[in-house]
Amino acid sequence: MASDVPTDEKTFAFALAQSAAFGAELIIFHATDTVAVASSDTSAIRDSDCASAARAQKHCLESLAQRAKSIGIRCKIVVRPGMAADQILTFLHEEKIDRVVMGAHSPGPIGKLLVGSVAEAVIRNANVPVCIVGPDVVASTYRNTESRNILCDVSTEQGRRVVASFGAELAAEQHARLILQDIIRPQEKDKILADRTIGQIEAELLSLVPVELQDNIKVRTKVALGDPTEELLYGGRTQNASFIVLGAQGAPHFAAITRAGIVYKVLAFAHCPVITLSPIVLAECGAKEDKPRPSEVNYMAGVF
Repeated sequence: MASDVPTDEKTFAFALAQSAAFGAELIIFHATDTVAVASSDTSAIRDSDCASAARAQKHCLESLAQRAKSIGIRCKIVVRPGMAADQILTFLHEEKIDRVVMGAHSPGPIGKLLVGSVAEAVIRNANVPVCIVGPDVVASTYRNTESRNILCDVSTEQGRRVVASFGAELAAEQHARLILQDIIRPQEKDKILADRTIGQIEAELLSLVPVELQDNIKVRTKVALGDPTEELLYGGRTQNASFIVLGAQGAPHFAAITRAGIVYKVLAFAHCPVITLSPIVLAECGAKEDKPRPSEVNYMAGVF
């Protein structure tokens, strides 16, 4: 769990739930930006050196580690000096990490369309799946053990098999139903449905599930017509999704700057945690880089 100080309670609660569900060790990771610490008016350690800052921040996280240990979860704290995104990504390459959990902040007057530069950098460059607990996540979505649904976005041709495979494995591990959702934009409807029906496309989606898992999980396929962001968010709510899984490939540069990409909007408004698979993860699993359709490119004029 990549953590700020103070730690977001909702993100920590989710990290605890995931650690308990998988029998995993929880590593609470924090990067100390000593420049920011020194300039903070509220920090008692603003004049301290890097080592003192790290000790103080680690002390702030000790209570979280104790909470984890009190319910039987192995837990340790790692605090490092430096920029958060750089240190998180470096740590992922140094240690055997299975998944990153982190919160998504929404600062500034633009509101929830701002995901945060640290989360964005990790989402795009992590070598493992990244689970984002956004500002609108409802705790009951991931704490409900009786009815679990994994919603996977398989709209992107090149990455859909990897996303579906990951979602299927997650569904098998958590005894959940897998929902594969393909979204067709209105401007692509005539071309895609020229020689196939929606029913045929939905039937074809079943082949995305690995053969060895097809008899172990319940799978539902769904083809929706409309805006990808709206359909994913709507599907997440109506299907009572425990997770939304999507690939983080293909978002053009200007979409990243404006936070206008599908990934960022889903993270900002989803009612459940969102697991993203970076271009690195997709490539390692055999998916090729997908070029964005012209309709996905967003342009913003200005001076930066």
